[in-house]
Amino acid sequence: MIVAITLLGLILLIAVAVPVVQRIVPAFGRRVTASQRTRFEPLPHYEDGTFRYPVPTRMTTSVKDMFPVAWEFLKGSPSRKPTGEYPMLQLGRRDFENPAEPRVIWFGHSAALLQTDGLTILFDPMFGNAPSPFPIVGGKRFGGKLPMDLAELPPIDYVFITHDHYDHLDYGSIKKLQAKVGHFLVPLGVGNHLRRWGVEGERITELDWWQEMELGPLKIACAPSRHFSGRGTGDRDSTLWCSWVIHGKESRLYFCGDSGYGPHFKEIGERYGPFDLTMMECGQYDERWAAIHMLPEQTVQAHEDVRGNVLIPIHWGGFTLALHDWNDPPERVVREAERRGVRIATPMIGESVTIGAPAYPTAKWWRGA
Repeated sequence: MIVAITLLGLILLIAVAVPVVQRIVPAFGRRVTASQRTRFEPLPHYEDGTFRYPVPTRMTTSVKDMFPVAWEFLKGSPSRKPTGEYPMLQLGRRDFENPAEPRVIWFGHSAALLQTDGLTILFDPMFGNAPSPFPIVGGKRFGGKLPMDLAELPPIDYVFITHDHYDHLDYGSIKKLQAKVGHFLVPLGVGNHLRRWGVEGERITELDWWQEMELGPLKIACAPSRHFSGRGTGDRDSTLWCSWVIHGKESRLYFCGDSGYGPHFKEIGERYGPFDLTMMECGQYDERWAAIHMLPEQTVQAHEDVRGNVLIPIHWGGFTLALHDWNDPPERVVREAERRGVRIATPMIGESVTIGAPAYPTAKWWRGA
């Protein structure tokens, strides 16, 4: 009886403490309001207080199926992170100045910088040490550092966020960057997090799927992806997730965000393709959650669906968030791209990729790490 009462007390304590912690700790962000939910209700992909992908999207999350996954994470494996020197190009302030041609620089995982049409854009700038509301907890960044100090980054015209998961939207990174940023573009509901963190509302634009707008010389569109959202307990799918289409005079780019494979890729290609460059998710996958994270072979197919020219695989090389070997994503996606005759670029972290160049970086640099 004493044991039962003790366990019940612990459960009740946790049930009370978790919501309190989420309200107190700013990294959890701010939840969608009742008035926002009312505004979302007419949307075709919103139902019963949550956003939904048009095709049924499930991942295996039963205790029976997930216990082995949790156990494997706890056991750990040396193959899930680099064991040697982790190569990256170190960058300083001058490396970001006045590029002669449009270019992309990948910072690991999904963080990337685009410079085109005289503008500097950041995608999903997660620059923290761990994708967690408590950075001392969670898998640490490979190599333990970034290719540059954030103070070396130039003024950022626009930051594009794909969704509110911790490996894409990081509280510490936003706090450090926000003074440099002109404007934030986010999917519906995600602006609440930024407002809690001190970003003024007039510097935030929230967009729905297929919504378009012009940003100076750019035409952009918020496009669908097949994923989910949430930063705490009880808020799953309360905010929207997306991919981004960027059409400039100098270049046309598609940034995938996180997504399982689905029919939205072909529709994006039909509406907005072709693209000079695509940055496509290629990591943190598992057969059990393939509906929300593509397998590498599907990454190549999705690139072809959107009518991309050159593919840069992202969402790998930063953190361990799945059970596959850390270098499995590039090996598999390169093999599939070569089999299909798809042009693929594999830059090191910090390496500049010029859009439209006759040649792209193709070294298999991860094999030495």
